Amino acid sequence: MRGMTTSTASSPALSVVVLAAGKGTRMRSDLPKVLQPLAGKPLLGHVLDTAHQLAAERVVVVTGFGAQRVQQAFADQPHLRFALQEPQLGTGHAVQQALADLPDDGVCLVLYGDVPLAPAASLVPLVAEAQAGALAVLTVELGDPTGYGRILRSADGAVQGIVEHKDATPAQRAVRECNTGILCAPLPHLRRWLGQLRNDNAQGEYYLTDVVRLAVADGCPVRAHRISDALQVAGVNSPAQLAELERALQRRRAQAMIEQGVRLADPARLDVRGCLHCGQDVEIDVNCIFEGTVQLGDGVRIGAHCVIANARIEAGAQILPFTHIDGGASGVRVGPLAQVGPFARLRPGTELGPEVHIGNFVEVKNSQLAAGAKANHLAYLGDATVGERVNYGAGCITANYDGAT
Repeated sequence: MRGMTTSTASSPALSVVVLAAGKGTRMRSDLPKVLQPLAGKPLLGHVLDTAHQLAAERVVVVTGFGAQRVQQAFADQPHLRFALQEPQLGTGHAVQQALADLPDDGVCLVLYGDVPLAPAASLVPLVAEAQAGALAVLTVELGDPTGYGRILRSADGAVQGIVEHKDATPAQRAVRECNTGILCAPLPHLRRWLGQLRNDNAQGEYYLTDVVRLAVADGCPVRAHRISDALQVAGVNSPAQLAELERALQRRRAQAMIEQGVRLADPARLDVRGCLHCGQDVEIDVNCIFEGTVQLGDGVRIGAHCVIANARIEAGAQILPFTHIDGGASGVRVGPLAQVGPFARLRPGTELGPEVHIGNFVEVKNSQLAAGAKANHLAYLGDATVGERVNYGAGCITANYDGAT
């Protein structure tokens, strides 16, 4: 895998372990928690994207509940390796299951399949510290740290360990610097520390956080990189948390688009569930949904309540309200200065030339309409080729259907 550079030719290679074994009981769903969708992509998919950006040489996903479904969901990524955690005896035990698939040397970054928004930029410093021989942990300052492990420091500020909330004393629970669970360590050290873990705690589990105490005992430097943006390390354990994270992510995407010059009628009523690329002077009205890969050219206007998936809308085109464009695998192209809608539907394989008009209650599938052609209302065009400036009247149907398939 290649992406953001985290190493040089002489620095230790990076492996990533993603913990994805939990059932997510509070989700009240048969779908494994890491497959729950966030902005149109499984939670785990966001984490794997981050691993790719970090140029990880090897990625191991530790599965448990619904292991087969998780593997099938990412069958198009043959570089992934999977390790099964059964039974599930804690985070330290989970990482132990991945060791057989990891190289002897290099560094290992541990991520979580239900913490989808940790950006590569916040993780690069951890990788660099581990490549220099330290144990690096990501921490966050929280106003309400309930439920999180606390960072324990000595009087001089050095990290001494991490105590889980359930095992913490009242004084320790007053600490607001919290463990995110994300850490990076040299693999030879990590193997040794994992072998020394014990489960004499309130939960009877093997905590990955105990490697901090073991590193201190070994004299290995422990570096804590503190972030202030809790959204980066927000986990998902319930439908309410998933909905909150969805809205927070969409707000950030909308803000980024506004900063790039896109005019949004209401940033709170936009859903981007894939990759949306906008040119200059693009206008988007309320309650629009973008899925898959969508490209909007310069001066494109999208009316209210449109759903657009896997499409290229070229410069100056207008998509009027309540239009549904679904490019599927083959895509849809709307040419420059074309007008589509309102209440129109474009299906896979549709290509509209310059200044084509597709009006209300017109459906087009796998058809090519040349420059200036019009189908203004109440028509179906399937598997058709329409020449320049043809006027396709109301009630017309062109289809290629054998009645059997």
